[in-house]
Amino acid sequence: MPNRATINTDRAPAAIGPYSQAVKVHNSVYLSGQIPLLPASMQLVEGGIAAQIEQVFQNLAAVCAAAGGGLQDIVKLNIYLTDLSHFATVNEIMARHFAQPYPARAAIGVAQLPKGALVEMDGIMAV
Repeated sequence: MPNRATINTDRAPAAIGPYSQAVKVHNSVYLSGQIPLLPASMQLVEGGIAAQIEQVFQNLAAVCAAAGGGLQDIVKLNIYLTDLSHFATVNEIMARHFAQPYPARAAIGVAQLPKGALVEMDGIMAV
């Protein structure tokens, strides 16, 4: 079994199923999907797609920090959108949180996300 540790923080939404917020194996951290839940209330943030994208980045940042890193340490980011017309908004907000070199990325259109979220993101971080 490789050197493995689970990562948990109350600064991000609690897991709503049998999974960890992240798992660290050696210098890689595998970040579970984050939807735009407010950690304190476990309710979706209000304010539309831009507010949801921003909350997802805040949630990811909290898990990254608990693992000893930050958003800038994400090397692979997966973005799931219920409406791909929001892709430009994702790019605009992502540009505020990341600098070059940017992570590798995929954007995937999906029919539905947990709790009616409009966006979810997961990724891999190197620390």
